[in-house]
Amino acid sequence: MIFSTPIALEDFARRFRERVPAVDDWSLRIADVVSETLSVRRDVVEPVQLARDTGAMITVSEGGALGYAATSDLSRSGLAQATERAREWALRAAPLRLFPPPALGPSGIRDEWQAPVLQPWTEMDTPAKLRLLQELARRMKIHDDIVDWSASLGFQRRQTLLVNAQGAEIGQTQHVLVPMLRAVANRGGETQIRSFGADLGGQGGLERLDTLALAAQPERVAGDALALLDAAECPAGIMDLVLMPGQMTLQIHESIGHPLELDRILGDERNYAGTSFVTPAMFGTYRYGSELLNVTFDPGVAGELASFAYDDEGTRARRHWLIRDGLLLRGLGGATSQDRSGLPGVACARASSWNRPPIDRMANLNLEPGHSSLDELIRGVEHGVLMDTNRSWSIDDSRNKFQFGCELGWRIVEGEVRGLVRNPGYRGISSAFWRSLAAVGDRDSLGVMGVGTCGKGEPNQMIAVGHASPPCLFRDVAVFGGSGS
Repeated sequence: MIFSTPIALEDFARRFRERVPAVDDWSLRIADVVSETLSVRRDVVEPVQLARDTGAMITVSEGGALGYAATSDLSRSGLAQATERAREWALRAAPLRLFPPPALGPSGIRDEWQAPVLQPWTEMDTPAKLRLLQELARRMKIHDDIVDWSASLGFQRRQTLLVNAQGAEIGQTQHVLVPMLRAVANRGGETQIRSFGADLGGQGGLERLDTLALAAQPERVAGDALALLDAAECPAGIMDLVLMPGQMTLQIHESIGHPLELDRILGDERNYAGTSFVTPAMFGTYRYGSELLNVTFDPGVAGELASFAYDDEGTRARRHWLIRDGLLLRGLGGATSQDRSGLPGVACARASSWNRPPIDRMANLNLEPGHSSLDELIRGVEHGVLMDTNRSWSIDDSRNKFQFGCELGWRIVEGEVRGLVRNPGYRGISSAFWRSLAAVGDRDSLGVMGVGTCGKGEPNQMIAVGHASPPCLFRDVAVFGGSGS
């Protein structure tokens, strides 16, 4: 279909080069993002959502400072006008600069990267996709107490091209698919929700539906929601806690990912997204967690939500240890933040759109597997709770004190699972919580997941972040039920 036909971004780059003015340095990043969302709710097909967003961000270094300008007018005149605006902003900023501008990207690199796709999104037409969703939704209505049910598919194809004055030309294409099932059960004054897929978005095509076994989920999701209506409240007290990958995703995101962002540590996010309990002096010496805690930045994991070959400043993406054997080694900061702080970072300067400059963002932030099976984790618990799938979160502005709630949990007594519990939650302090890590699941239990709506920056940038983790066991955690006691 015309809507989804790729655009030759190289043509716009050529137009820009033909009229680029004489400035100290420049870069051009063009993005073309196509998205489509299909959904069925209560057996009713909702309007199909289609969107296409195309434009360019021009960065100019002039007079010892940087200036930015974005435009959706990719004609020669539109690009020229945006370039002049960027130059004017650079000259205005020069007297106020706090640090010298970095080089705008690598020199001479010409490369292309694309996420592997086995079955393209366009291989199945829209009516067939809607029929699939109707069938999935229909299968969730297994009881009169299921009062709301829905199924959806979200797709995005993101193409970017980065060129600069040093002759670099880097093209990248990502295909992202996010399925979603949701069932709401109600009886009297009790309402419970179970979902599947919100944290399972990833790169690839329609083959991901089979990888995630989507067709096997509707009855399970609805059945869990019904079972939670009759489940006991989660017990409260200090006890052991097993977190499944679906909840580990948010735990890693909030209490490791955000605190390690170098721009946050430098104070850039203080007005909006907060600061960090991590300080520059901690790198290389601070014990972030127990010796079992090993966390990597790895944008090369096939299919993970934020995989890429280069960040949006053109830095080659490589795997790095952020935390090894519990010791904090490296922060989440791109080339600019590394220059400012003098600290080691990674290729994580990312922009949510063509009209935003790159800032420090998480990408694939993964907790490396250990050696315990899930059964072994459970057998190691005398008294505790296993929890899965986040439903609520709260964390302070330094990303230290937190409280999270999950969709469902199971009591563990003397090494055995003894029954479902509803409204489970737990709280802690990041700097102590990770030191209570007592066992880490093995590679067979690893879940490759992600967060699709991470917000940061002024103006706001909403971006997708990948996380992979096995289930983990934590000792002596404050656990509570629906009353919050």
